[in-house]
Amino acid sequence: MIFDYVAYLILALLVIGFLAAAIRVLREYERGVVFTLGRFTGVKGPGLIILVPFVQQMVRVDLRVIVQDVPPQDVISRDNVSVKVNAVIYFRIVDPERAILKVENYMAATSQLAQTTLRSVLGKHELDEMLAERDRLNADIQQILDQQTDAWGIKVANVEIKHVDLNESMVRAIAKQAEAERLRRAKVINAEGEQQAAEKLVEAGRLLAVEPRAMQLRYFAALHDIASERSSTIVFPLPMDLLSQLGNALGSQIAGPSNGTGSQDSTREPGIANLGAKRA
Repeated sequence: MIFDYVAYLILALLVIGFLAAAIRVLREYERGVVFTLGRFTGVKGPGLIILVPFVQQMVRVDLRVIVQDVPPQDVISRDNVSVKVNAVIYFRIVDPERAILKVENYMAATSQLAQTTLRSVLGKHELDEMLAERDRLNADIQQILDQQTDAWGIKVANVEIKHVDLNESMVRAIAKQAEAERLRRAKVINAEGEQQAAEKLVEAGRLLAVEPRAMQLRYFAALHDIASERSSTIVFPLPMDLLSQLGNALGSQIAGPSNGTGSQDSTREPGIANLGAKRA
């Protein structure tokens, strides 16, 4: 009787062990690559999977997006500047069969490929492009990685450059360059402002020349502004055309008497000559 219970117990344990080895449950984001006696027989899942113990084996593959950090890489730019750059890549498996059969360790392979691609792509660009055009560089690296990993059944969704580390001397040089650029822009903006102001003054002069009374209104406005400041000194603007008129008037007055005297002398000389002739 006891032997019967032991036999039943052993049989139950065998059944439980068989079911534990045969039954697999895969989640929605998982797939199972099944091998039968070492040969690939298909991709299973998700859900309940039944395997033949000791005959079939299964490798789980996660189909979710994997985030992998690329360690800092020493990069020499095209303008011979040494920097350290690290990045992060986002990829996922789209073909579990190729991810398991074509490459031994797709995680390590993708990481090494990302490091070499990061160094090769950034080495073709200058430092200013690394700092200002990260979007374009990210797209170039992502495209190259996607082409290389397509044979492994991996889709590289995105690549982002995280940090570009520079030494202190290069940081100071970039700061000086930025300061010089800001000064240049300030000078250019100031010159453009002067040019625009001169153009507006020319237009204003043309408008005022059409109507002389408008200039008088400007005089009154200027006096009103000066009086509102409560200043003890008042500068009264004198128009240049008034000075020119005064100069012409003075010139005519000075020229008038000289012409009259000359005419009198010319009339006196014949009279004196006639009087001498009579006396003779």
